[in-house]
Amino acid sequence: MAFDDTSDARTANPVDEHVGRRIRMRRKLLNMSQTELGDALGLTFQQVQKYERGANRVSASKLYETARTLKVEIGYFFHGLADTVDPDAEFDPENPCLALAGLSHGADLALALQRIDGRLRGKLLGLVEQMAADAEKAAA
Repeated sequence: MAFDDTSDARTANPVDEHVGRRIRMRRKLLNMSQTELGDALGLTFQQVQKYERGANRVSASKLYETARTLKVEIGYFFHGLADTVDPDAEFDPENPCLALAGLSHGADLALALQRIDGRLRGKLLGLVEQMAADAEKAAA
């Protein structure tokens, strides 16, 4: 599946969405607010929100500043993308870590789960799986 810049302007580019999810995930891991990141980058929190949603494309210079602020290498933002050498390569929408990071409260949930004992995490997993199964049954 190839992506180009000629598509509908209201549709976010999958690469921009991916980079935005990675920005959000790293910001949350550092316990940094959108306002704090925006201040460090000379942006408003609204602009940070747009970057994180993939609604606005991050320029190369701003991505460099973001990487320095979030203490990661530039490549961090592209980790998990399909091979960029092959323009027809598919993105991996089934990556559960990236999917969780893209959900509302997903990064917060992941951080909270890390603080819970492993046995209790297993019980929570069972509960969540049962809730998901119930939701699927209700939808059918």
